[in-house]
Formats: sequence, structure tokens, C-alpha cells
Amino acid sequence: MNTVLIGAQWGDEGKGKVIDFLTEEADVVVRFQGGSNAGHTVVVGDKKYVLHLVPSGILHDGKHCVIGNGVVMDPFDLVKELDQVESWGFQLKGRFHISERAHMVMQWHRALDAAEEAARAEGRKIGTTGRGIGPAYAAKVGRYGMRVGDILKPNFAEIVKMHTEDANAKLRALGAHELDVDEMVRLYMPMAKALLPYVTDTVQFMHESLDKGMSVLFEGAQATMLDIDFGTYPFVTSSNPTAGGACTGSGVGPRAIDRVIGVLKLYTTRVGEGPFPTELFDADGETLRSRGGEFGATTGRPRRCGWFDAVIARYAQRVNGIDFWAMTKLDVLDTFETVKICTGYRRDDGFVYQTFPADLDVLARCEPVYEELPGWQCETSKITNYNDLPENAKRYIDRILELVGGRLGVLSVGPARETTLRIGI
Repeated sequence: MNTVLIGAQWGDEGKGKVIDFLTEEADVVVRFQGGSNAGHTVVVGDKKYVLHLVPSGILHDGKHCVIGNGVVMDPFDLVKELDQVESWGFQLKGRFHISERAHMVMQWHRALDAAEEAARAEGRKIGTTGRGIGPAYAAKVGRYGMRVGDILKPNFAEIVKMHTEDANAKLRALGAHELDVDEMVRLYMPMAKALLPYVTDTVQFMHESLDKGMSVLFEGAQATMLDIDFGTYPFVTSSNPTAGGACTGSGVGPRAIDRVIGVLKLYTTRVGEGPFPTELFDADGETLRSRGGEFGATTGRPRRCGWFDAVIARYAQRVNGIDFWAMTKLDVLDTFETVKICTGYRRDDGFVYQTFPADLDVLARCEPVYEELPGWQCETSKITNYNDLPENAKRYIDRILELVGGRLGVLSVGPARETTLRIGI
């Protein structure tokens, strides 16, 4: 069974935990897009692991983990993360693979990211994490990027020097500080040496694995509403974290995919700039943030919080072809007397949208239409069987499924690995 797992909101849905849960049945886990701007958190017992580039499957001995060609990889971040993974006691040799076709995020991409964001006028800032992801993808599409395979070349130092000089011309034009060319060469040579043992033709590796009947889990970063094509453009990431990106970001065809699982937080959050129809600015929003620990695993920024938005979940179901939902953080809602679900967006002239409008100017003229349900006001984090959930909690989940389509496959009632309930997969 080959599975694509994607986020169905604006990220931070709990994909890392669900990937960790599903990895038990997989042989290979593939990260197919994004960069170190992602943060996947896995809690095992009293230990908390945060991963940014390395697939969460690395926490399971014997599983192969792949960074696919669709990822943009920062060598410094990756080497640091690999050292950390080994310090946790997990072996990398022979089971961690980096695509030679993946692009690299270099120091000049970070510098350009910061300079370009600073140059944007107020109201036009994107809210980038500043990690160079956007400029790296821009270089890839512009056909002047650096690929991981470049570290295999004997003239790697010259390639670094040439790209640094090109970037400095752009930094000068933006009035930003230029980078020392020789320093860049000095910094990147040991990074190349450290990563060299893991670089391979992952397309060949993937197809050999499929031919052997191995089970593959495709791990998406970010989420549907941050997709460069289908998200709240321009307040999006620079890749396709939707299900289609699993194929283009790993080198397998769509016939290799057996199912798509979407991860839904049972309320909604967002980090950074951009529209958020159900955002709360009251005590309820603060309760969601404090109970849910809503602070970015990568940036540490407090997340914006709001009620569950069935409009974007239904949109995500259609865009991704989601078969099963993995719903998370039910326990965060335990204290609410009532819970709300956004079922549509009412425009200022009275028209109600049942789908997500592409034009953000139209969205700005809308307000959420809410359906209110009774809360359950009792603890769910210790429940290990779905049937033991409070009736009002089950009604809330059932109503969401009615509105968005798809089937419930996994339900998480807490942060730890053991608080994950298998329902229908």
C-alpha cells in the first residue's frame, strides 16, 4: 500500500505524528517537497523529536528515508539535523538517501529572501520564514539553481564561487550586504563532504523498491492552502504540497499511489501573513493557542487560531482526492461549552460561497457562516477506543465528515505516539 499524506489546512496539522504512526507499515518514507521551513514534531513517551528536512520515518529502525528531487535542501540545516538524529541513537548509514536532482538552499538564497522581504511595501509582505526557500525555488524554475549532484563534481568550489558572485549582484541592487566569495567556498566544502555518502539516484532507488513490492509513504510538508497553485496566493509556499506533488517530487507515476490521507486539525491555525476567514481575536482564540501549544516548531512564532473551516477542508478533499482523514487535536476542544464549524463564506452582498474563492479581494469581502454544536466538556486525551468518546465529540466529527466528504481513518487525542486511534485504515 503506497500512501500520500498531506496537510489539508495551512500547515501544523500534526503531519509528523501521523507519518510516525503510519511508518510502522511502510518500508520507505519519502519527503517530496518543501525545505527546512517545515517542522514535524513526534512525541514518543517523554521524548520530543522535531524534524525539518529528514523524513519522520527515520525514528523507526530499518526504514529507508528519502529526500526527493522536489525538496530544496539547505546543506547546513541538513548536516546539523543528521548529527542530531545520530545523537538520538538512530542509524543513518544505508537507509538515508538524498536525490542528486534535489536543489540546494544556499546562504545567498537566505540573504536574498531577507532583502526581498525587506524591500516589499507594507501590506505586500509575504511573511516568509527567511530560510531562503522562495529564492531557491525561483532559481530552480529560472534554471540557475544548484542541485545536490553538483557536490559530486570536481569543480564544486568554482560553481559555488560563480553563484555567489551572481547573487552579490542582486544583493547590491537591493542595497543589501554582499557575501564573501572565498568564505562561501570555505564553508561549503566540508558540507559537501559530509553529505556525499547519502547522495544517490533516488528515482532508481524508488522504482527498485516498488518493483520489490515495498510499501512507500510519501510525506508532504506545509499544506494544501499553502500550495503555490491552489493556496491563498501570494501568501503561499513555493512548491506543491498537494497530492500531485508526490509524483513530480519523487519520480514515481500516479499509478503507484494507492491512497491519499489528509491531515486535519479539528480547529484551524495559520502562521504568518495571509487571509484566515475563521481567525479568532478573543478569549476562545487564546484558549486554542494555549491548550494546543500553537507555536511554530520551526519559527517559534505564535500561530493564529480559529474555528474549524469546512470550506477549506472540502476544497482540500477535492484538490487532493483524499480517501481518508487523519484528524488531530480533538483534546484541545475539551473545555469548550460550544464548538463552531464554518460552513460557507457570506459575501457583503449576501451571496454565500461553498468553495474557496481564488481571488483574495473577493475573500476580503466575506465573513464566515457558522454552525454551532454543543461541546463535550470532558477529557478525551486518555481515551483509547473511538466508541468511548463523548457523544457530542462523535457528533462533531460526524458533522465535519458530512460537510467535507471522505472517511475517518485516524484520530489523535493527544501529542504522544500512543494517543493515536486507528479507525478505518
